[in-house]
Amino acid sequence: MKSRRTAIVTMFALYGLVAFVTTLAAPLATVWKTQPEIAGSNALAMLGNLMNYLAYLVMGIPSGALLHRLGYKKTAILGCVTGGAGIAIQWLSGAEHGGFLVYLLGAFTSGVALCLLNVVINPMLNTLGGGGSGGNQLNLIGGTFNSLCGALTPLLVGALVGTVTQKTSLADVYPVLYVAMAVFFTAAAVLVFLPIDAVTEPRTRSTRHPLSWPHFRWGLVGIFLFMGTSIGIAGTLNLWLVSMGYSAATGGFFFSAYVMLMLVGRLAAGTFAHKIPVRTLLAVASALALLLIVTGMCVTDIRLAVPVFTGTSIVREVVPLTAPLFVICGLCTSVMWAGIFNLSVEGLGDATASASGWFMTMVVGGGLIPLLQNFIADKTGFLVSYVVPSGVFAYLILYSLKLSKR
Repeated sequence: MKSRRTAIVTMFALYGLVAFVTTLAAPLATVWKTQPEIAGSNALAMLGNLMNYLAYLVMGIPSGALLHRLGYKKTAILGCVTGGAGIAIQWLSGAEHGGFLVYLLGAFTSGVALCLLNVVINPMLNTLGGGGSGGNQLNLIGGTFNSLCGALTPLLVGALVGTVTQKTSLADVYPVLYVAMAVFFTAAAVLVFLPIDAVTEPRTRSTRHPLSWPHFRWGLVGIFLFMGTSIGIAGTLNLWLVSMGYSAATGGFFFSAYVMLMLVGRLAAGTFAHKIPVRTLLAVASALALLLIVTGMCVTDIRLAVPVFTGTSIVREVVPLTAPLFVICGLCTSVMWAGIFNLSVEGLGDATASASGWFMTMVVGGGLIPLLQNFIADKTGFLVSYVVPSGVFAYLILYSLKLSKR
């Protein structure tokens, strides 16, 4: 029992660490967009986010193999050390001989680390929760820590940057990078002494390949689309607000508010998720998110005064009603990751660990979908680009009601 509690707390902590670094790339887009190398392109500014998630495509399946070979503990330690190195490379990109290409290398290295950590966290929490609604509940509670740490990153970046000017540089956000490096290396040192593998050890392979299950294949599509839109909603909203003359602190606040609502949603759902079928929860959340996005696209002329925390004080900003509506989507997306994962691996048995590697591969959608959305934003406008998340939520409704059935 003690080993189980230790394993759960450890997975929760790693969940938070993953979010802190994952949400770093999108707010940094407002910094890189001002640099001569980018020339104001929204799509190029989001390349750091793409590289972060591209690592999942490259390392997803190898991560699953490493999990079988090394076990949970050693795989997690390797992920933390790699993550610290990735943040260090990003720090170097702000130096005299750094630059955007060095930053992209650092973002990719960090993505490798996050993939290694995720391939450990998700199947272990699902197993520790007993699968089904219990596994979904434990993943949601862990997701609460994920959202809390994820909300801190854009808030810190926005507060440190303030108003974006031509003089804004990566050096302005060095304190955030120092914190990330310290947390990665400290986590690696702590993991050495924790008895994680004593709880469950993924040494056996299933004789059946996870891709032989149709509901798992459709789930891979679902997680690819979901990851992209969960980043794209808030990341594109941040860029849209800054493009209209609002400060990076204001854009960062709305980004942070979106992630904070994901925290609230996961915390709330974590208390009752074991009583609600996963399929029902995912369908309702997807339908509500679709409604919010479509409504937000239609009310841009309505203005609303909202309190905004700038990092040092609270001020009232008059923003389009679209912004808070898009932010509320965080409540809906909060339950989607755990729901899609749970439905995808249902009934896979010993193939679950291998399936987790494939699952991580599709996380690359977190880089590709926002890139597509911002490409559309460059060509037709920010609001038109929200047809992308609208289509994603429509698919998730279909997946939850039909395609997820075994």
